[in-house]
Amino acid sequence: MVNDSSQRLDAVFLALSDPTRRAILERLARGEASGTELARPFSISVPAISKHLHVLEKAALIVRRKEGRVHRFRLAVRS
Repeated sequence: MVNDSSQRLDAVFLALSDPTRRAILERLARGEASGTELARPFSISVPAISKHLHVLEKAALIVRRKEGRVHRFRLAVRS
């Protein structure tokens, strides 16, 4: 039986396996950004970036907050 810790680790490794997601994390290491700001340097669609962000959220690597219609992202801080 797989425990929660193992599932979390699987989610983290899945999230980090993609170079686009690693680049997003590198960008967020410099500070909070909107989804549009995060999509700018990539030659992929905003919906594709949104899917990458969802994977990073599911792995608990980033946190989303809504500011009106704008979604803002930052690195998740664990203590």
